[in-house]
Amino acid sequence: MNFVWGRKGSWSKPPPGSSKRTKPRNGKLCPALGFVCCMVFMYMAFGAVKLRSQEPRSSFVKRNGTHFMVDGRVFFVNGWNSYWLMDQAAEASSRSRVTEIFQTGARMGLTVCRTWAFNDGADHALQVSLGIFDERVFEALDWVIVEAQKHGIRLLLSLVNNLQPYGGKTQYVKWAREEGFGSSSTNDSFFFDPSIRSYFKIYLKTILTRKNHLTGTEYRDDPTIFAWELMNEPQCTSDASGDTLQEWIEEMAEYVKRIDKKHLLTVGLEGFYGPPSPPEKTKVNPGKSYGELGSDFLRNSKTPDIDFASAHINPDNWLMDANLTEKTDYVSKWVTSHIEDGEKELHKPVLFTEFGLSDKNKNFDHSHRATFYKSIYDTIYESALRNGAGAGTFIWHFLVGGMEKYTDDFGIIPGETPSIDRLIKEQSCRLITLQHGKDLPERSSTVC
Repeated sequence: MNFVWGRKGSWSKPPPGSSKRTKPRNGKLCPALGFVCCMVFMYMAFGAVKLRSQEPRSSFVKRNGTHFMVDGRVFFVNGWNSYWLMDQAAEASSRSRVTEIFQTGARMGLTVCRTWAFNDGADHALQVSLGIFDERVFEALDWVIVEAQKHGIRLLLSLVNNLQPYGGKTQYVKWAREEGFGSSSTNDSFFFDPSIRSYFKIYLKTILTRKNHLTGTEYRDDPTIFAWELMNEPQCTSDASGDTLQEWIEEMAEYVKRIDKKHLLTVGLEGFYGPPSPPEKTKVNPGKSYGELGSDFLRNSKTPDIDFASAHINPDNWLMDANLTEKTDYVSKWVTSHIEDGEKELHKPVLFTEFGLSDKNKNFDHSHRATFYKSIYDTIYESALRNGAGAGTFIWHFLVGGMEKYTDDFGIIPGETPSIDRLIKEQSCRLITLQHGKDLPERSSTVC
């Protein structure tokens, strides 16, 4: 295991001592061999650079008002979540799963994959302790980015978890306590403890300025990365007013933008309305308690350095006793409300970065998912038709065969349910056609 401090090179053993040289038998051979070796070195050093520069490069996704833009065209997102990409790329034996899911996404016309660019202290940890990184896992993330680019997929990279899986804020607080400088044992001290905030900035700088060992490109200069997400589902329940979380968002967003001025940035919210929002908005929450989690969709998303808003769609966890029709009706109001916010209050695009339907619902049938997904897809398409702020969605979540350890009751293996596959492809084609008209790119023509 090679460890890296910050973004510097890995700690390694000193080079072995040079061996005793022997005089070649044929003195005339030495200059010739030297010339050949020199030419080989010149080719490897400069020819490789030339070849690398000739690889096709995509353009950065930019924002113009409530739209994403690429090369002067509106860019819509039909995406998916596969949080496990870096984890699976850490071992050569499982890298084929990453390739397979990118191939699947490309065949379905999907444009962006959301995945974790963090793993704090867990198996295959990227950050093994505060400010210490495993170079082997970093190289796995390098490879994921290159593999995505090969398949024409962009990446939405999340930077830390509010939840405990893969470490998250809980691990930062634990590390701080073990090091003797944590000011509080509550997990929410991640947001207000000055030392922990400083260490999270070390992590941010390390990620943003990481030089991909395969391409020589720093992450902040790589357009394969669609955007950064500050945190997956941030909550600060110890301060329901939302002030603590808002201060953290402002500080971290400004820090990211100071280092990386090319990429878009979002918060990673679930989308609940907190105390600063008007009553007509807090009524959209699935229950009163959801407005007391320390986050606020409007206030947080208005942060100047936040480029677009994001929200999740998870009625199975929010409306436990509702039937499919009730959940679908509620989600329609939820999605419409947030799109309206993007247009009237935020003047920014809105992405729904997680949506799904549990297969543990009573009398579950795959047709229920098709009905639920279609209602969401239709709302996004209708927004796109009228140039609205609804910029796209991400299914939670895709897997490949043999990944039972990574699944939950929302997991989908593309190819196992043809009706879902067709629905996803149809949405891709609708959005691609809106974006390109009859001038479809070569990759999209095979999808549509």
